[in-house]
Amino acid sequence: MTDQPKGELVCKADEIQLKQALRILIDDYPVAIVKDSMGEIHAIGDTCSHADISLSEGEVEGCAIECWGHGSQFDLRSGQPLQLPAYDPVPVFAVDIRGDEVYVDVTTVLNGAEAPNFS
Repeated sequence: MTDQPKGELVCKADEIQLKQALRILIDDYPVAIVKDSMGEIHAIGDTCSHADISLSEGEVEGCAIECWGHGSQFDLRSGQPLQLPAYDPVPVFAVDIRGDEVYVDVTTVLNGAEAPNFS
């Protein structure tokens, strides 16, 4: 018996271009699904921790995404800010890729950042 993927099916892997991000909503919570320069897929909270700006509209370089508003950069693996003015990390969520399907579990925050509140 095959174990079930964890999380919610959010897209197909080929829907995300290299060094691009896709904004999706899971229970009205914005998540950025990002394919980094190496082709790895990450899921992070889509809102910059410095200002209410969508990270999925920013540029991806290496394994980081830059907020277009004020230039803060975030590591896609850890959620940690790499560039000011952001001080706080963004949440990093568990990603499960099955074939070409990408699943994201927003109930599993991997980096200790503030979890979404769905109550």
